[in-house]
Amino acid sequence: MKGFQFSQYVPPEQKEGSKFDQLLNIFQQLLLITSGDVEQAMSWMNQLDRQYSLTDDKYGMGDFFQDLKDKGYLTEEKGEGRLVMTPKSEQTIRRSALDEIFGKLKRSKSGGNHNTPYTGTGDELSSDLRTYQFGDTLEQISMTESIRNAQINSGVEEFTLMERDLEVTEKEQKTQTSTVLMIDISHSMILYGEDRITPAKKVALALTELVKQKYPKDTLDIVVFGNDAWQIQAKDLPYLEVGPYHTNTVAGLQLAMDLLRRRKNKNKQIFMITDGKPTCLKEGIKYYKNSFGLDRKVVSKTLTLAAQCRRLDIPITTFMIATDPYLKQFVQEFTKVNNGRAYYSGLQGLGNMMFEDFQRNRRKNIK
Repeated sequence: MKGFQFSQYVPPEQKEGSKFDQLLNIFQQLLLITSGDVEQAMSWMNQLDRQYSLTDDKYGMGDFFQDLKDKGYLTEEKGEGRLVMTPKSEQTIRRSALDEIFGKLKRSKSGGNHNTPYTGTGDELSSDLRTYQFGDTLEQISMTESIRNAQINSGVEEFTLMERDLEVTEKEQKTQTSTVLMIDISHSMILYGEDRITPAKKVALALTELVKQKYPKDTLDIVVFGNDAWQIQAKDLPYLEVGPYHTNTVAGLQLAMDLLRRRKNKNKQIFMITDGKPTCLKEGIKYYKNSFGLDRKVVSKTLTLAAQCRRLDIPITTFMIATDPYLKQFVQEFTKVNNGRAYYSGLQGLGNMMFEDFQRNRRKNIK
């Protein structure tokens, strides 16, 4: 496949772990690039081995391929006999993406810990301290700070713990959040020799695993959009491919809004990964297309939906992985209309920024 530098998928230094684990890490990267084409990924592994000597006389590439089958990462498709990924392989790719992009996060005991502007009973203590107020619970009292205050106020010899000495730990309101992740799969995502779809898939995989592990009460829906928009499942992400499509942002937003409309919780948001301007609308059974600059008709419809999302309290965070000035101007206008956020990112920083924005809901400390 033209435009790919295999060297970027080979670690500069061998990481700790078995030879199988080292090769598995590279193989998973190639599976994402080939959209789950196992045979193509295997062919590339052999090329990498010849160029970088990934294997040795004790453990060859044939041993690795056999271990993939024996350990349950690959299986033969019934009828056709070709090798395909198993659910175990798909889950391993998600977890690997999570570790690579978001770091190793421990599962939250509370099941969902987004800060929120809505009032209610807090379920997790923060690190912020304040003086005691009527209604605070015993578990909120910071004994170390309270005893220290009592020693200062009354002295060690006449030690007395008074209400004025008490300090408590703030509780933060936590709630469920419903997120729709929109991924642009128009042709421009692989134009000019730059693979933009693989990093987008990796971020989506990581976000999916993050929600599953740390926020199990949350919901995450994934929408892809080209000429049309449709929903996919997390298990479909490794196989996602760019098509010969224009960019129908309107269709993507309409589907995202429809999915969020079905969710009963109050916290809702849309993340959109795209590298280009909206260029397409569907009118009846026909498509209205214009790839030559920003089309007034397409832009107007897109901004109308951004405004609708704002009225529904659905912020849209746009991750623009392109740097054209006129595209930035459109995104700025789109973001202003929605009162959302926009990031202009290289591919390397995409995951970190998405994680930060996912965590950054409005905070309201409650008593």
